Amino acid sequence: MGFKVTDKVTWVGKIDWGLRTFHGDEYSTHRGSSYNAYLIRDKKNVLIDTVWQPFAKEFVDELKKEIDLEDIDYIVINHGEIDHSGALTELMRYIPNTPIYCTANAVKSLKGHYHQDWNFVTVKTGDVLDIGESKLTFVEARMLHWPDTMFTYMSGENILFSNDGFGQHLAADPLFNDVVDQAELFNECMKYYANILTPFSNFVTKKIEEVLSFNLPLDMICPSHGVIWRKDPTQIVNKYMEWANGYQENQISIIYDTMWNGTRRMAEYIGEGIREADKDVTIKLFNAADTDKNDILLEVFKSKAIMVGCPTINKGMSFATAGILEMIRGLSFKNKKGAGFGAYGWSGESPKMISEELFKAGFEVVSEPLKELWYPNEEALSRCKEFGRIFVEKIK
Repeated sequence: MGFKVTDKVTWVGKIDWGLRTFHGDEYSTHRGSSYNAYLIRDKKNVLIDTVWQPFAKEFVDELKKEIDLEDIDYIVINHGEIDHSGALTELMRYIPNTPIYCTANAVKSLKGHYHQDWNFVTVKTGDVLDIGESKLTFVEARMLHWPDTMFTYMSGENILFSNDGFGQHLAADPLFNDVVDQAELFNECMKYYANILTPFSNFVTKKIEEVLSFNLPLDMICPSHGVIWRKDPTQIVNKYMEWANGYQENQISIIYDTMWNGTRRMAEYIGEGIREADKDVTIKLFNAADTDKNDILLEVFKSKAIMVGCPTINKGMSFATAGILEMIRGLSFKNKKGAGFGAYGWSGESPKMISEELFKAGFEVVSEPLKELWYPNEEALSRCKEFGRIFVEKIK
């Protein structure tokens, strides 16, 4: 069932408490998620976005309880990805001629997904739709996080419908920022930014500066996943500006994979060396094969430096290590340093390969990779400690 956001705006989305993976299995959702759609009632009635495709029939059935579908004058699709547009096919069976307002790029993606030639109305930044007492102003937000994305601002209510911007994967009831666990909320917000928006940080900064230049009053931000920001909504805007600016904390993360625990022991002793050299730095170790990849990427985002290690397998890296390095490269992290290490029994190529992949990912590789033969003995573990101590000096 829907709930009131304001007197004019009703949430008509879906809370998905059981969701545990998203985008196939590319993103972990430990705390579920929501697909937020909004119904505006003014002299004209407007539906902002829909829900994910598996819930399409349920969405339309519930929407019928809120409003006669024939009374919906306009549909606004801020982004064509199917977690937001997935119920359109079911909805348009009932109201096939209803205008759909979206960007030109969104028309391409919607036609690509659904192969329907609906009544599309293309809009660009600054276009305004008069719906009565309020007006909707459209703002293109390319690459936040798709080329077709836009924001919709509602005057009078002073609401920014921000789609994927300022959202997070979090199921909650009630779905407002001031009544959920704040630690969970901001962890999920940062995880969402780190895993999805990091490559587009330049776009984030420019778009926020552009929107702020309009000097629009802002009472609420209504994203398409997670909580509605009704209390101090600019706090998440300020966080985005911070996160977009080469964000780092005083943290070093050590990511490793291991076959017979040799590389694990190396990682632990490297960590001891780091601790001896810097009592204040936060050190975290993660087994790449056993730890959720998106949680690791969040920690990489927070870290000023990372060290990555794995044994050599068939003259290469382990599957888990190669996978996390590929994801790191794709996210284009800025302002970070790194080094590689690993144990080996035969040929020992993996540490050098790790260093090369870190360099390709934009990291400053500050140390030659460390490799140790077989299971490290006390002499080898001493070298690991020294490797950690020297690493701290080199990243200062």
